[in-house]
Amino acid sequence: MAISIFNVADFFLNRVETEKGSSITHLKLQKLCYYAQAWYLALEDQKLFKEKFEAWVHGPVNPDLFAKYRDAGWNSIRPATDFDNSVFSHEQLEHLEEIWDVYGKYDGKFLEDLTHQEDPWINARDGYDPTERCNVEIDPNEMKLYYSRQLED
Repeated sequence: MAISIFNVADFFLNRVETEKGSSITHLKLQKLCYYAQAWYLALEDQKLFKEKFEAWVHGPVNPDLFAKYRDAGWNSIRPATDFDNSVFSHEQLEHLEEIWDVYGKYDGKFLEDLTHQEDPWINARDGYDPTERCNVEIDPNEMKLYYSRQLED
């Protein structure tokens, strides 16, 4: 069964330990999903999910995920109530846990700044001013190549 970006988002939303004061904003959720896709492309040579990312001002954004959580603004998003991790394979769950372990400790602004230093987002925004609206798709092949090169360093 194919998974979607919404399944991945639910995974991350359910990793947050709200009882310990942790939270996840829309900005952070977008970047976690982006990194899950980017590293899956680099490591597995295939997409984790079919949805695309665009090079928005605040970093990579999936428009459908944005629409779902738009009303949250800069506030924390509540965990999904109907999350079911059985949609993922064992390997996919391990991958998502690794992404959470590496990136989950950072806030959305840090992750935004990180993506602003990386070629896939930079190249998709070529010719745009820093604050100019842009909906150019971030090329999955470029994501795969860029993050694959990071594995070699």
